[in-house]
This record gives sequence, structure tokens and C-alpha cells, in this order.
Amino acid sequence: MIYDDANKKWVAAGTGGQAFSRVQVFHNPSNNTFRIVGRKMQADQQVVINCPIIKGLKYNQATPSFHQWRDSRQVWGLNFGSKEDATLFANGIAHALEVLNSIGDAGTMLFEIDCSTK
Repeated sequence: MIYDDANKKWVAAGTGGQAFSRVQVFHNPSNNTFRIVGRKMQADQQVVINCPIIKGLKYNQATPSFHQWRDSRQVWGLNFGSKEDATLFANGIAHALEVLNSIGDAGTMLFEIDCSTK
């Protein structure tokens, strides 16, 4: 979801209405960058989130199952299907931020977290 600041409400990202999405944290070990990528779990697999994780990103666990963060363009939100999925995803974000905040400690690991969200 993205926050529509003009109307002060959350709206579905992408085209069409809300749908379950698979959201993943990807790590590119060659340049030590991380991204959050979300695709709708429908036939077209529309990308609804493609957001870099940058050093200093503020990730907020607003509720046990709703988390949000801001990039340079907008505020993103994820409504998780379970508290366990939310915790797993938050741990993945925390790990990515840990790696980004520690210079040269990441090695060449591949890191991916799968969470289904709505």
C-alpha cells in the first residue's frame, strides 16, 4: 500500500484493487544493496513495490501486522496476513539495515525473505 498524503489515506499500490502479494527482500552481494520487491499473486504478477533499502531507513512496526516505511518518494505500508509473517519480514529488514550500517561485514551472502501480504 502507499499513503495518499493529499487524501490522508492508504491506497492499494499498482493498478486494480487490493490483492495478496508476495513481498521479498533481495540482497545484491556484488554491491551490497538491498531492495524490497512486491508482486501481486495473480497471473500478471504486477510489481507493486520496488523500493531500495538505504542506510538509515526508518522502518515502523505500527501494529503487529501493519508495518510502514518511507523512501524519497512516498510512504509504503504492508498489511501482513499473520503476525509471524510480519515478524519474519521485520527481521529481514533489520538484518539488511544491520549489514548496511556495518561497512564491509556482509561478505557474499544471498538474503531473501518471502512473505505473503494483503
